Amino acid sequence: MKPNIIIINVDDMGWKDVGFMGSEYYETPNIDGLASQGMIFTNGYASASNCAPSRACLMTGQWTPRHGVYTVNSSERGKAKDRKLIPTKNTHTLGKEHRILPIVLQENGYTNCHAGKWHLSKNPLEYGFDVNIGGGHNGLPKSYLPPYGNVKIEDGKAAYLTDLIMEKALGFLDTVQKPFFLNYSPYAVHVPIMPVDSLLPIYRNKTSWEGQGNAEYATMVDNLDRNIGLLIQKLREKHVFENTMLVFTSDNGGLYGVTKQKPLRAGKGSYYEGGIREPFFFVLKEKIKPNGKSDIPISNLDIFPTILEYAGIQNTSITFDGANLSDVLEKKIKTLERPLFWHFPIYLQAYNVNDNETRDSLFRTRPGSVVRQGDWKLHYYFEDNGMELYNLAEDIGERNNLAETHPEKREELLRLLKNWWEETNAPIPTELNPEYIEKL
Repeated sequence: MKPNIIIINVDDMGWKDVGFMGSEYYETPNIDGLASQGMIFTNGYASASNCAPSRACLMTGQWTPRHGVYTVNSSERGKAKDRKLIPTKNTHTLGKEHRILPIVLQENGYTNCHAGKWHLSKNPLEYGFDVNIGGGHNGLPKSYLPPYGNVKIEDGKAAYLTDLIMEKALGFLDTVQKPFFLNYSPYAVHVPIMPVDSLLPIYRNKTSWEGQGNAEYATMVDNLDRNIGLLIQKLREKHVFENTMLVFTSDNGGLYGVTKQKPLRAGKGSYYEGGIREPFFFVLKEKIKPNGKSDIPISNLDIFPTILEYAGIQNTSITFDGANLSDVLEKKIKTLERPLFWHFPIYLQAYNVNDNETRDSLFRTRPGSVVRQGDWKLHYYFEDNGMELYNLAEDIGERNNLAETHPEKREELLRLLKNWWEETNAPIPTELNPEYIEKL
């Protein structure tokens, strides 16, 4: 029997915004309980540091140069006078030539529901989904309270948007014939930060922890957790939990200033660890033993091929950049040797006062690429050919740049990057911006 598939792709949830990753401020008992039923990955990554490119990578199983979605809206973010290079033009809508996950599942007998944020086109029904609950091209709701503004969704019993999306998703589960795929991607916990008032006293009376102390944001995390609890309850009521594969992750790091991921550096929009490392786990009772934990680096690129393995779907004619993780999940292997790459030939402006979290005070991201191989991570910047090299095993906070003291490792990783640029035909911005004003 083919397993049902649920992807829980939270928006802007940081690596330590859940209890199972160590938070002592946010309360996520339902998510923590679910995580204990499968395998947690402590080195789980998003394939991009903001929403649309990460989601495009998950849906295609391919790196950003394959689909061209690099950022949200324009790649010319920030002031023109501060941008030395003309950035690569961004692709706003995912091309229909890509055979994405819901299309492949639909072709193989799955009934598919998208619930929440889509952000890759105007209509997910044109991309392999049979049901659409609130998904469009918008990247955030104008409000979590009715009428929600830019989120088109039918009225229900619930008012708060995250509650309403789950209400509709549970309705889908009540009517669907197996097997099903639910792409549950609530707009939470993305801004606007709109608290659930009934939960505020809980968090206003709690002591902050490691930079986490935003009570309003905490109520949104709590509310999300309660809704995931309802989802698990429904699966158990319908006696399908045992045969449902659940994947939990986030599309990028937490918004720095709203939440922090110490000791990780920076947050959403940055390619330091705080912007791309995520809470991440897989559950499938029939195949994955409970209470598992792995430090193998993985990416949301791995979700698509892993799901196909468990769904028994082959010969898809797709070239995956992610890996099938089934042997890791079933503890048949303990290592998975391969580099992970990120490519962002664009600018992304800063959103708060720099406190040595980003490379400079003007941008979260300047055009460049990143590669992680084993414990080593290299940042390469196209403006000045600058490089930063970190040993994450010894310096997870990326504070001690070893590019000059470890030239052999630097050049080894640079060769990996250059080969990867050639393999993927990755666009490298080189044209100078005539509006740029160099600071003296």
